[in-house]
Amino acid sequence: MSTPRIGVVIVTMGNRPRELTALLDSVDRQDLPAQRVVLVGSACPLTDVDRPGLEKLPLTDNPGCPGARNVGLQSLLDAGDIDVVVELDDDGLLIADDVFRRVAERYAAEPRLGIVAFRIADEHGETQRRHVPRLRASDPLRAGLVTAFLGGGHALSVPMLRRTGLWAGEFRFGHEETDLAWRALDDGWTIQYDPQVVLQHPKTSPARHAVYYRYTARNRVWLAKRRLPAALVPLYLTTWLLLTLARTRSLPGLTSWFAGFAEGLRTSCPPRRPMRWHTVWHLTRLGRPPLI
Repeated sequence: MSTPRIGVVIVTMGNRPRELTALLDSVDRQDLPAQRVVLVGSACPLTDVDRPGLEKLPLTDNPGCPGARNVGLQSLLDAGDIDVVVELDDDGLLIADDVFRRVAERYAAEPRLGIVAFRIADEHGETQRRHVPRLRASDPLRAGLVTAFLGGGHALSVPMLRRTGLWAGEFRFGHEETDLAWRALDDGWTIQYDPQVVLQHPKTSPARHAVYYRYTARNRVWLAKRRLPAALVPLYLTTWLLLTLARTRSLPGLTSWFAGFAEGLRTSCPPRRPMRWHTVWHLTRLGRPPLI
């Protein structure tokens, strides 16, 4: 197979100009150049970003991370000359110059490869446990098939996206990666974790976002209602209810979480397209049954 053509999507709110410049420089240094690089400004005019060849898509509002990414993805899909999309956080950095070439080689060798999960590491090379896309997360350097991926740095097959659809924009923040991963696996695509493909990213906590607890709970309910067989929905939600009670030490956080959980129960987030039982078994064999 010929070398897949790489497109890049980056979303920014305009509040990290120095980090964004460094990221764009690292994209420009890749030894396999990207065919297109799209920068989406989420409620950001992008007037202070001037770089040859960069396609800028400023938005007047903030549709949330998955919604803004969809704008960039749709632009690349409409162009029709991209085979693989690499999405990167605007405060990330590609520390190696062969990332795009390595990603392209993987897709050229594996026609049913849907998603490549990058390893997220801080400036000291450390990968947080929550950034390893498997339950047994003690070894962040172990590559292989997984059932999830990190939103901060990953690659998506364009043929896969044309079949599965784009991000769940309604989620705005939280669990949109799981929603897309489950759709991909249910359609017969694979997800590969490649720890040699690294996005350097500052160490952070997801709870830094004011809406973290609410959206996490609401979107988990929506995820179950959209993607799980009916018999698994109450089991999945009960599991996460108990885990949240055991893990959360913040009373305001718990209050916000339960408000989001209730919101998810009383509201719908169509479409409901539950995965096949074959996919449930496949997820289980990979070490992550869709109950946790």
